[in-house]
Amino acid sequence: MKTIGIIPARLSSSRLPRKPMADILGMPMIGHVFLRSKLSQILDEVYVATCDQEIVDYVESIGGKAIMTANTHERASDRTAEALLKIEADTNERVDIVVMIQGDEPMITPEMITASVEPILNDESIKITNLMAKMNSKEEHEDPAEVKVVVDLNNFAMYFSREPIPSRKKGVEDVPMLKQVCIIPFERDFLLSYNEMKQTPLEIIESVDMNRLLENRIKIKMVMRHEETYSVDTPDDLMNVNIKMKNDPLLSKYM
Repeated sequence: MKTIGIIPARLSSSRLPRKPMADILGMPMIGHVFLRSKLSQILDEVYVATCDQEIVDYVESIGGKAIMTANTHERASDRTAEALLKIEADTNERVDIVVMIQGDEPMITPEMITASVEPILNDESIKITNLMAKMNSKEEHEDPAEVKVVVDLNNFAMYFSREPIPSRKKGVEDVPMLKQVCIIPFERDFLLSYNEMKQTPLEIIESVDMNRLLENRIKIKMVMRHEETYSVDTPDDLMNVNIKMKNDPLLSKYM
């Protein structure tokens, strides 16, 4: 099966302007995400999808492939879908699985990408997966920038929220504090049909796209990972990953 990674990225960000080009240990963040994704053996190719020429120029300067997309997309999945269709037209090859890799996850590993794709390869009924990881502090659990998820006994998502779910106020000591990690593989046709669905009430209320699927009774398989990863949404997040990544052994493979 042909599997590609697409990293949607844009310079306009309300909380951290020019976020993809933010410096992490001397390299723009989008460079870390792209080069780390390229290390994944399960991906046949990796592309950056953007509406900004500056990002295109940078990606191409490090030997990468970039796809110019419209500047009107509000959701990463829409930008990813446009890039997918352009890639198929350019290569004259049909893609089977599209892995949407968020450009603000500079600590991802190749193993995380592989783990995210495996459920789709192993079970044809699964059309989409998300990674999840444990949160290490109450502060992270209460951070609205982190998308939290609760799952059933078979690790299918039950609900996503930016609020601290499940509640820690009931006296239970070991509350499962889980966050979504934004590496999201889609079966190719499912991505296109997902983007055609109307937005749903809980998706809008929680500002989490995945709730659209849950409200339509579509299952999302969650895959647990134990790597320490942090997304970058604010200047404090950027400072944090600069510190966390200093001793990252993966750096020696691409820097």
